[in-house]
Amino acid sequence: MGVDLGELFPKTTCSYTDFSGRIIAIDAYNVIHQFLAIIRQQDGTPLKDANGHITSHLSGLFFRTSNLVEAGIKPVYVFDGKPHLLKARTIDERRKRRLEAETAYQAALAAGDLATAKSKASQTSRMTDDILTESKELLHALGIPYVQAPSEGEAQASVMVQHGNAYAVGSQDFDCLLFGTPLLIRNLTSSERRKLPGKQAYVKVLPELLRLDQGLTAHSITREQLVDIAIMLGTDFNDGIKGYGPKKSLTAIKEHSTLEHFLQAHPDITLPLDEINLIRSLFLQPQITTDYTLKWTPPDTGKVKQVLCEEHQFSESRVTPALEKFQKAEYLLKQRNLFDF
Repeated sequence: MGVDLGELFPKTTCSYTDFSGRIIAIDAYNVIHQFLAIIRQQDGTPLKDANGHITSHLSGLFFRTSNLVEAGIKPVYVFDGKPHLLKARTIDERRKRRLEAETAYQAALAAGDLATAKSKASQTSRMTDDILTESKELLHALGIPYVQAPSEGEAQASVMVQHGNAYAVGSQDFDCLLFGTPLLIRNLTSSERRKLPGKQAYVKVLPELLRLDQGLTAHSITREQLVDIAIMLGTDFNDGIKGYGPKKSLTAIKEHSTLEHFLQAHPDITLPLDEINLIRSLFLQPQITTDYTLKWTPPDTGKVKQVLCEEHQFSESRVTPALEKFQKAEYLLKQRNLFDF
């Protein structure tokens, strides 16, 4: 799920109200994976309807988005397109880890170890075409716009912020900083509390704001150098250099200026220069689209209830209060008045 650059960027704790009136470009794949991993039963089973279809993604999208809208946030979800060929290795590794987790999950279930079962189950989630289609259908019914990226969703969202079409990217992935988003919000769609690993204890989870320029200035580096640091660490497109963490990579790039100069000083370390330049271009000149329109409209309540209650057996007594948050949102009320006029 991207490069861990957390050590290099200071974080400011925020609340939803800090982003009221702001457009936030949300990394759809990232948050939907999050919903699929976390929204589960005690034994790790994902939420399902009466026909056995997974509904964790619909639950997460509906209830978490209702909280954003209630706070005055204007979300737009950005979906991944076709992954670059260099990402094939990462995709294959994720598939292998998922299969290993599924085996461990079944073993934990058989042993009656529900805590371990739920932990392993969270690693077995996979995105399907049905999940993507259902997610987009629900967003459309809710009046929430979404953008289909030609390639990486994080790249598309980041460039939307650069162009002034959104205030920040909402994602857990630090890769958004490599793609050049000036502002990254983490934990935006997370639950308000998170269980500590291996403990029956919870911590409060609040949104965190990271500023690209603040991190670059603090370490006296450029974004291009940040990308070189990421390549040393290893990205979704390459393996990186063994033994080099964030601080060691930062020191190396500051000393040698570029990754090429570092490799010249360390002939025992080899990274293909053509691959380095290709990865740089993927982050610095990503494939994006400008063919989109951002428009928030009042929800189609009948369609929302059809998707959630009729097709997937959500409780109408739970759906109705959350749906009212969309109906009462000030910016959607103004939009409704324009339609009425």
